[in-house]
Amino acid sequence: MGTITLGQAAAWCGGTVQEKYAGVSFFGACNDSRKVGAGQLFVALQGERDGHDFIPAALKGGAAAVLCSRCEGDYPAIVVEDTRKALGDIARQERLRLGIKVVGVTGSVGKSTTKEMVAAVLGSIFRVSKTPANHNNDIGMPMAILGIPEDTQVAVLEMGMNHFREIAYLSGIAKPDVAVIVNIGTMHIEHLGSREGILEAKLEILEGMEQGVIVLNGDDALLRQVHKRPDIRKVFFGSENPDCDLRGKKVNVDHRGISFAVESKTEKFSVQLHLEGKHFVSDALAAVAVGLEMGVAPEDIAKSLEAFRNMDGRQEMLSVNGYTIIKDCYNAGPESMAAALLVLGSKPGRRIAVLGDMLELGDCAAAEHYRVGRIAAENAQFVLSYGPNSDKVASGAVTGGMNESRAMAFEDREALVVALKRLAKPGDVLLFKGSHGMHMELALEGFLSKKE
Repeated sequence: MGTITLGQAAAWCGGTVQEKYAGVSFFGACNDSRKVGAGQLFVALQGERDGHDFIPAALKGGAAAVLCSRCEGDYPAIVVEDTRKALGDIARQERLRLGIKVVGVTGSVGKSTTKEMVAAVLGSIFRVSKTPANHNNDIGMPMAILGIPEDTQVAVLEMGMNHFREIAYLSGIAKPDVAVIVNIGTMHIEHLGSREGILEAKLEILEGMEQGVIVLNGDDALLRQVHKRPDIRKVFFGSENPDCDLRGKKVNVDHRGISFAVESKTEKFSVQLHLEGKHFVSDALAAVAVGLEMGVAPEDIAKSLEAFRNMDGRQEMLSVNGYTIIKDCYNAGPESMAAALLVLGSKPGRRIAVLGDMLELGDCAAAEHYRVGRIAAENAQFVLSYGPNSDKVASGAVTGGMNESRAMAFEDREALVVALKRLAKPGDVLLFKGSHGMHMELALEGFLSKKE
């Protein structure tokens, strides 16, 4: 296990530490006093609540030291002006000290699944560390780096954003050797103005790269036109564009999941995924491309992907109390919502779409929710939508041919749950999906509870 001393970290971030504590070491970092692990660095951030108020609880919970902007006691601490910036500075130097290969993954839809697939493929021959859960922002990714074990050979780091220059900041810390852009969708268009703006923001991942390769979705028209950084080699993957370097062909979806053939100039082999939905093919192709670039044999790639299972909350298939439930509550945008509805539509039986709003769509929100409603009408017998744009979803469903009594809009989650309990019957298939901020997992929990 690699540890960092407070003296070392203070030098990296321009902070100060009392001499008597300079030799104190930590491994990993955490900004939540309830979750801090023994020996970690507690990062006191200034947000809606002041992290400095929780320093005593963090130390009691086992934190080895504190990163703070003011020290109100005698305990191991690095004192800096800006704890968020200092966290990034420390992580940047730790990444360089480790001397490992880094794969950076970003994209509008599917980046977490792709990150997990890449880690699984590379894990067949390397010791791999990966971003835990969704730690993909300017706090989570640096903390992920500080938790990388000393014997790691490759780190797979997810990079998220909703504003310009956020990916540039993360890439400057991670300094990827291999970068992946899964796709360019419409999530966060409210802050970035257009898909072209989203493309520009995602391409900031190139800024931290000194050399290496970028893996791009060649089925995405915007990514296909990328010309930045001619010194960085580009590898295109896809199942539709025949000019891609790596192609997924003969895609088949059946009761076993998804199968397809991988073809490149030098390789040809088959892949079986135990997942539902053709949208996973591009995620898997990205992982195949990274694996081949880093020397993983085709047979090891195929074995890793066949054994792969998705993360909790990402299109989980559950069987509870006679219901088939598709739990896809982590996040949602127009592209992922459409893909999930197609999976719902492939299921036999009576189908109910329980949909929360898609956030950060700006001026596109009304049109995109209406479009999702129309797609829902093609794939479900009932639509229960929740949020400020729920009426747009219901309106789209009615326009798509659904009876008005079957397209219901709610601005109150509890009212939705009550209506769903009265409507649903054992044997039904239910999809729960919405943006993270809509907390559709709470609607699912309410539905499964015994209280009316």
